[in-house]
Amino acid sequence: MSKHNPLTEPVYYILLSLLTPMHGYGIMQNVKKLTNGRVNIGAGTLYGAINTLLSKGFIAEYKSDPSKKEYIITEDGRCVLNEELTRLKELVKNGQEILEG
Repeated sequence: MSKHNPLTEPVYYILLSLLTPMHGYGIMQNVKKLTNGRVNIGAGTLYGAINTLLSKGFIAEYKSDPSKKEYIITEDGRCVLNEELTRLKELVKNGQEILEG
């Protein structure tokens, strides 16, 4: 049983994006690319999520270029991301089994 609540779709894609250090605008562009434009995260949503993820220790500031703020996923964030991926796989498996009878 997971100790975390299911992730929202934007948070899932933010964490997935941060497997590579990235700044805010880069995250927004990467999410759009990963989802073929289906998920478009606005700045307010992104920075609210970043603040929450920072406070939970799922991401951290990444110090590579002092002129821009970048973020990267932490080990705790990777665990949460893996738990969510396992949960999503179970959802798909159960749905396929029922639909395909």
